[in-house]
Formats: sequence, C-alpha cells, structure tokens
Amino acid sequence: MKTISIVSGCFNEEGNLHEFHARVTAVLKKFPQYDYEIIMADNCSTDNSRSVIREIASQDTRFKAILNANNFGHIRSPYNALLQASGDAIVILCSDLQDPPEMIETFLLKWEEGYRVVCAVKPQTKANPVMFLVRRFYYHLLASCSEIHQIQNFTGFGLYDRKVIEALKKYHEPYPYFRGLISEIGFKRIEVPFVQAARKHGKTKNNFFTLYDIAMTGFVNHTKLPLRLAAFMGFVVAGLSLIAAIVYFIYKLLYWDQFNVGLAPLVIGVFFFSSVQLIFIGIIGEYIGAIWTQVKNKPLVIEEERINF
Repeated sequence: MKTISIVSGCFNEEGNLHEFHARVTAVLKKFPQYDYEIIMADNCSTDNSRSVIREIASQDTRFKAILNANNFGHIRSPYNALLQASGDAIVILCSDLQDPPEMIETFLLKWEEGYRVVCAVKPQTKANPVMFLVRRFYYHLLASCSEIHQIQNFTGFGLYDRKVIEALKKYHEPYPYFRGLISEIGFKRIEVPFVQAARKHGKTKNNFFTLYDIAMTGFVNHTKLPLRLAAFMGFVVAGLSLIAAIVYFIYKLLYWDQFNVGLAPLVIGVFFFSSVQLIFIGIIGEYIGAIWTQVKNKPLVIEEERINF
C-alpha cells in the first residue's frame, strides 16, 4: 500500500487546526487504497496551538508533529518537515486553510495519471487584492529575469512525487527558495488553477519584511541579472557623465562669460550617483549574504519534540 504524506507548517494557528485536520482526513478517506500521514511542524507558537496539536495527535496516530525549539522562520521550518515525510507522494499546504484541502483529491488524481509534480496556481484570490497584484508583478519580474522557467502564481501548494523529494535532498539548501527549486528540478508537471480562500481565523504572519525576504531569496538563488545590471548601469552612467562633461566643457569654451554652471546640476548629480551606488551595494550585499548563509551551513531547525513518529 502506497502512502500519502500531508505536510504543513503552523505558527499561532489554534483557530484553524481542528478544521484543517477534519477537512484533510475527509479527503484522504476517499482514497482507501492509500495509507497516509499528516505532518504538522509547529514553529514555536505562542498561543494554544501546541495544546491543540497534542490533542489531535492523541486522537489520531497518523497525525504527526514536529515541535521546534525556537521560531526558525517561515522558510526553514516547513522545508524541514517536508524532508521528514515518508510518503510516495507528498502534499504541501498551509494550515491557515487559504490553501483548500479539498484540492488534495485533484492532486492525487493527477498523480495517478503520471504527473510527478502537481502545482496549484492561483489566478484569483479572495484575500488582499493589493498584495495579490504585488505578488503577480513579482512572479512576472522573476520569470523574466530567471535563468530557468518559473511557475507563475505558485506558492508551493501542490503534490510532489517521492522522486522529486529525493532530488530536493541533493541540493543541501540551508535557506531554500522552494518554488524555484521545483521549477529547476523538472519532472513531468501540470498546473492546476484554484481560487485562494480568505483567512477564517487569526491574522496572517506575513509582513513586508517576510515577503521581501522571500522575494530577494528568489532573485539571489535563480538569477545573476541584478549583478550584471549593476555593471551595465555603471558603464552607462559613466558614459553619460563623460558626454555631459564634454558638452559642458565645449559650451563653456564657446560662452565663457555668459555660461554659469551653478550648484544645482552638481547637487542633483551627487545625489543621483550616490543613490545608484547604494542600490547596487545593497544588491551585492544580498548575494554576499546568501554566500554567508551557505558557508555557515546551519541546520534547518532544532527540534524540541516529535509526536507519533
């Protein structure tokens, strides 16, 4: 009998966990030919989430939990849980129920058709429309810059065959950009559209800094374009500066008494070039930070406890 693994992360989701478990198990019971496990990685929640997790785990031995010793971030914790899954097919979804568990049925049917990767893409959402547009712009920008084809409107929600997970383990990424890795690894893939639901309980844990972190991780891991753009802009700005200097010099020779340069062009030029330098120093810093993360080679998480493993 093949096994299906359901993997999810949790941070202060006490209001969603019972419904999450009920909806996931309801779908899996439609496939009695498969055994299953549900792995919930708690990222050191500060509400009552751990008590709810223990309660569910005591009633369902197939519900497994990884309790982290600290909050290790929104990228490392779920990725660590994914690598612990033992199923022949692994489904990743969020415990906040914005990824509808009912999509698992569609994923399994596509997997049975022979697809190794089933990606859920969201062309529409019932959540914040402004953030949705910002994300769409980011996906389009990353796809246009990336050296490999990136999946549009894809957050990682989907199904992955065991061969895909074994391929992921070969990368040894301490801070992975998961959706980019899936695009890079390949295998037979299909995209399934869905409408992202609005959050029922609690507040989103994403803010500007976490979203910026994900965005920059995607750029640093999957494109060298910003670095090359920095060099290109340096040549362009240097060329424009040289042309402007020659024009000013000739103009001053022709109209020595009447032409006064003034301070305005000098001040504007200094601020402009300083801004350009700061931007590209920041970009270089992102790449250096990525190298630093790789060199340190920290574990994904430190686990405090495992339940039902």
